[in-house]
Amino acid sequence: MLSMEEPNELLGSIQFEDTSSITVPESLIDQVIGQEEAVEVIKKAAHQRRHVMLIGSPGTGKSMLGKAMSELLPVEELQDILVYHNPEDNNNPRIRVVPAGRGRQIVDAHKMEARKKVQTRNMFFMLIVMGLIVYAYYTGQLLFGIIAAALIFLSMRYLIPKEDVFIPKLLVDNSGKKTAPFVDATGAHAGALLGDVRHDPFQSGGLETPSHERVECGAIHRAHKGVLFIDEINTLRLESQQSLLTALQEGMYPITGQSERSSGALVRTEPVPCSFIMVVAGNLDAVQGMHPALRSRIKGYGYEVYMRDTMEDTVENRDKLIRFVAQEVVRDGKIPHFTRDAVAEIIREAKRRSGRKGHLTLMLRDLGGLIRVAGDIARSEGAPLTEARHVIEAKKMARSLEQQMADRYLERRKEYSMYKSSGDEVGRVNGLAVIGDSGIVLPIMAEVTPAQSKEEGRVIATGRLQEIAKEAVTNVSALIKKLQGEDITTKDVHIQFIGTYEGVEGDSASISIATAVVSALEGIPVKQSVAMTGSLSVRGDVLPVGGVTQKIEAAAQAGIKTVLIPKSNMGDVLVDESIRDKIEIIPVSNISEVFEYSLAGQRSKLLEKLRRFATEKKIGISIPDGIPSPAMSIL
Repeated sequence: MLSMEEPNELLGSIQFEDTSSITVPESLIDQVIGQEEAVEVIKKAAHQRRHVMLIGSPGTGKSMLGKAMSELLPVEELQDILVYHNPEDNNNPRIRVVPAGRGRQIVDAHKMEARKKVQTRNMFFMLIVMGLIVYAYYTGQLLFGIIAAALIFLSMRYLIPKEDVFIPKLLVDNSGKKTAPFVDATGAHAGALLGDVRHDPFQSGGLETPSHERVECGAIHRAHKGVLFIDEINTLRLESQQSLLTALQEGMYPITGQSERSSGALVRTEPVPCSFIMVVAGNLDAVQGMHPALRSRIKGYGYEVYMRDTMEDTVENRDKLIRFVAQEVVRDGKIPHFTRDAVAEIIREAKRRSGRKGHLTLMLRDLGGLIRVAGDIARSEGAPLTEARHVIEAKKMARSLEQQMADRYLERRKEYSMYKSSGDEVGRVNGLAVIGDSGIVLPIMAEVTPAQSKEEGRVIATGRLQEIAKEAVTNVSALIKKLQGEDITTKDVHIQFIGTYEGVEGDSASISIATAVVSALEGIPVKQSVAMTGSLSVRGDVLPVGGVTQKIEAAAQAGIKTVLIPKSNMGDVLVDESIRDKIEIIPVSNISEVFEYSLAGQRSKLLEKLRRFATEKKIGISIPDGIPSPAMSIL
């Protein structure tokens, strides 16, 4: 049985009673956890003004690195951008660039000057109108005087040129900023990204809005001298990516209307400065969906970084996680600090979520969510500090959608007896799978029938298997033929994955398939109190898989008493204390050990056959581990 680490064994070298005594760095770049290589790249890129592509799993700190980069850029270089009316061409507004803070002063000065001009002109015409009315009154021509005054007023409002009162518009205002701009343009449409010109319903007759006042800057212009951050860049249309490439190359991009039906489409400003550093983020599929020229630009004039999902479980890295808990409490500002035992529980969860022995997870957004839920529970109780029991309660409350789906999935299976946890049955095995980050029990059944084809028997697998799962079935069938040592071409072997409506991917059901098929061929029953997971080579070696902790927890929840896992995965097991006494975990290294622990009844002859097979030392190939997919993963 596995033993749980004591809280003091889980903590690092920092001595503290609660996280209120932990010093949190002021700069964002020093708050990044476990991404040392990416931090060094960001520092170099900020100094040399290089573009950066950050690829990796969500929640590993990509946006935080982008924000940190903006803090490293010089504030002294920031500029304001103004757009002016062009008296020579109303549809081609002029652009002016001034030092940060100067733009607002210029606009205020123009407003004051315009106000003075308007007041002076209004006073002049008012005197003329009053003079006409007085003259008409004393000469007895009052009606003529009123008409003359009205004509003068209308000419003042519509016929007198207004160029002398046009006020420039401040497009980009960087006054008072203490750091360079950080603009998140994730999912932005063309107008929001590249700028736009608003539609004017009054396009003529002297009521129209001057074109320069309708110009709106885009994210690329607001990011001038700063950082433009785009997550999942493959979601941008290729036209927008092409325009983005132009902006990167030229450092300037004119603003025009993005709708062909809008009156703004006639307006095109002079080139607007947009000298920004672009930080692109996403998963691996983001690279495939990028415009090739844009990817080449980043690769040739910048850096590409693959983010880490885990870090080694060392004293130094545990200290970083302790600091991370303190950072999250300070950043949230609404939850109490964590006790020493509560931090130890967070580190235990970080080990569990890593899925690798000797590692801690770097999916810190999810871990931060757990911290906030635990803090909310403590605050609702009026507790001065967040304790370990609050963290344990938070793990139950803050379950992901996948975990909630898995729980309901298990409930339905229990109601309809889709899996068994006791007794023996021929050709039926309790496999284990993963939905998202939660494990489930996956029953697998096998049946042998006379071959339908006169030429040879077939292996028929159902359950919406995807590519790797299909290959796993094929490789297992090759091993079965070898193990049998007899002609089975006259038989069809049917393999069914029960209840896999979303599909199955991965190869960790290999030992479950092999056990079910051999049980069906030999007529030897399988213990239903046993569940198993493991990949299988064609020579019978049990290979490591992923998600063993989640699978063990699912088996315990389903009432399974024994779980077989690959021997090389034993270091990856971090079961919760609530279930560690409910289930026996047995490591296996070859298929004969799997049969020894899982088969019931008369299995001695089969085991003897396997021992002879093992001594032959045949050379074979290993089946690769599974990969995550949207479907049910058997890893």
